[in-house]
Parts: sequence; structure tokens; C-alpha cells
Amino acid sequence: MKNIVKQILPPILVPSLKALKRSFNSLSNSGLSSATGIHTITDQDLDIYWNPKMAELLETWGEGSVWSEIQFLMANCEGRVLDIACGTGKTMEIVSKFPKIEVHGIDISDLLISKAIERGIPITHLTVGDAVSTKYPDNFCNYSYSIGSLEHFTNEGILQFVAESYRITETASFHMLPVSRSGKDEGWMKTVQSFHNNSVDWWLDKFHLSYPNVYAIDSAWNDDISVGKWFLCYKDEAKNEVTVD
Repeated sequence: MKNIVKQILPPILVPSLKALKRSFNSLSNSGLSSATGIHTITDQDLDIYWNPKMAELLETWGEGSVWSEIQFLMANCEGRVLDIACGTGKTMEIVSKFPKIEVHGIDISDLLISKAIERGIPITHLTVGDAVSTKYPDNFCNYSYSIGSLEHFTNEGILQFVAESYRITETASFHMLPVSRSGKDEGWMKTVQSFHNNSVDWWLDKFHLSYPNVYAIDSAWNDDISVGKWFLCYKDEAKNEVTVD
């Protein structure tokens, strides 16, 4: 095993993961409250992203929802775009058809990055690295995005992730993640992986610590306990100002 911190990728709370969950019984049961499914935050569930079965599932999980949505977001963008926690590069491949953007990706799993290289993503556009502390310079990309990753980080990790996305992104950063279907802050939970299942307001508070303008819009992604939301984060505080002559 490589001596690098392993990073969470999208939440796959769909029937196709039942078989994978059985093969990760130790992950599924560690620290779990049998009454509520809520447990104490200790560490992220990480080893799953070095498992080939997960790499296979990441090839299809966004069909009919987030993969359509990210194309709408990217269609009018220009310049360099960074896919944070890019996984196997499937999303990068989908959005790279837009001629005005140059898509780069970072993920901490060297296994998943190798899958991205195999699918034809230029190795010069891929980085093995940690989303909370990248080696990119300030304003490296014009736009960035993450899909189903941020909710798996600890509270401290979320703040570091968001702050880092702000530092390396010039214009705007888009983040898709699940929020609680109940609208309540249900906390750190355990299904296939550990993740935060909290309200839109809980997440807005996190994003607003770095970004002055944040908008939450619906995603078609959903499961039994969560619904998907995109958080569109803009750096330009002056974008909404109106000048009157």
C-alpha cells in the first residue's frame, strides 16, 4: 500500500453497492450505532477506494443525474477546469468535449488515477494528491468542481477542502453532495461509507467561511435518506453589485 492518505470519492448509496458492502463488513459495522446509524467521527473510510470493485462502480453511478448536470455547468465555462477527487476520470472524459475548457484532475488514490490514464486522460492533466492540501499555485484553474466527495471528510477536512478550492480557483467552484432528506442535521452516519447527512443550511455555513456568494440548487441524485444538491460557490464579491448612473 502506498504511503499516501486515501481520499473519499462519491457516495454510492444505490442497490448495486449491496454486494460491495458485504465484502466490506468490517467497514460497514465499525463504530455503528445499531439504533440510529449515527456514530462518532474518528477517521474517514478510505481503503474502499483502492478496491477494483469500487473503480468499476464509479464508471456508471452518475448516469441520469450528476453527469448531465455537470455538463450544463461546464457548457459556458472557459479556461482550465479542475475535477477535485476525479476518480477514474469518467466525469473528466464527459466534460472534455467542450472546446473552451481544459480539464485537469486530482485524486489521492493512485489506483483510480491509473484508471483515468488507461481511459486516455493525458497524464500531464492528472495529479495524485490530497484535496485538502494540493500543490497547485494560487488561481491554478478558472473553475473547479467535486462530485460526491466533500461529505466524507471530517469537519476539519471539509473546511480545509473548501478553503483549498477557494485558493486554487479563480472564478467559481461547484460541489455536488447529499443533504438530509429530512432537512435536519443528522450528523456523521455510516452506510457503505461514513459521511455527513446534514441540512442545506449546515453546508452553506461551511461554504460561506470561504466564499462570499454561494447558491444551492437541486440535483436529480437521491437515495432513501438523502437528496442531491449542488453548491455553486463564487469568489467575486462584486458580481451582484448594480451601478446606477
